[in-house]
Amino acid sequence: MDSSLNRYSLFLIAAMLLVGSNVGIGKSIVAFVPVPLFALLRFVIAMAVLWPLLRVSKLRRVKAGEWVNLFLQALFGTFGFTLLMLNGVHRTSAVAAGVITSTIPAVVALFSWIFLKEKPDGRALASIALAIAGVVVINLAHADNAASANSFAGNLMVLGAVCCESLYVILSRRLTQTLAPIDICAYTHLFGLLLMLPLGVSALFAFDYMSTPVSIWALVLWYGLSASIFSFWLWMKGIRHVPGSLAGVFSAVLPVAAAVYGIVFLDERPTLAHGVALACVIAGIALASLKVRRVPPVAS
Repeated sequence: MDSSLNRYSLFLIAAMLLVGSNVGIGKSIVAFVPVPLFALLRFVIAMAVLWPLLRVSKLRRVKAGEWVNLFLQALFGTFGFTLLMLNGVHRTSAVAAGVITSTIPAVVALFSWIFLKEKPDGRALASIALAIAGVVVINLAHADNAASANSFAGNLMVLGAVCCESLYVILSRRLTQTLAPIDICAYTHLFGLLLMLPLGVSALFAFDYMSTPVSIWALVLWYGLSASIFSFWLWMKGIRHVPGSLAGVFSAVLPVAAAVYGIVFLDERPTLAHGVALACVIAGIALASLKVRRVPPVAS
């Protein structure tokens, strides 16, 4: 791997570090700020940065079918993902949420098989099986107490968020052929803002802002920028120069970042079940992403 590839690999690592740490940051925020209000503020912050991309001349060039696709992407990948993820981390640990979120590559492969009839190879099937095993291990651990029942509900919500994000990835495949990725980001966040308004507007005026620490508002600002702008830009910058087979490996950084945040800032204590689940998911990511090195035949 040359120096330029190493440099762009750092962009992918940084993107996954942001995504993983945002799992824990979201949990810190929803302890003080209601989920609908926080979700609405996330889109407001994102659109405050992305609005220059919404030029009328560009919007007119978007076809009707593309608008339908963009709306569906926003419905699943921004609106649905945000609500399910934030409600999920409010009920479960950052460690568990990070592990479940890192199954996105496997769920994308599974959905591509179901909806696009793209039959996975043996390694992709093994990756899907390992991801499922990891999620099952987390949910079966200590399933006999009331606290675990709440965590189970949170885990299901995070898994729902993973399904939403995977649908977003599948829907985006066609649009990336005709629209710039940053434009897709702007349009889907605009739809996300419009979808979130009815849910968040009541909390916008009923919430006691003065009771929330300044540090939490700083995290809200950071989350809005990093989740919608920074991580997206870093990933797109890196993925242009790093082979797709290698880029998938960096998804393994996500659960590690979420676990570190949970341990350091939320005083979470991972269990053996978390470790087993994390090992399953990371092994699945590596198995599906790393190409087998083929030895060229020796000339006779």
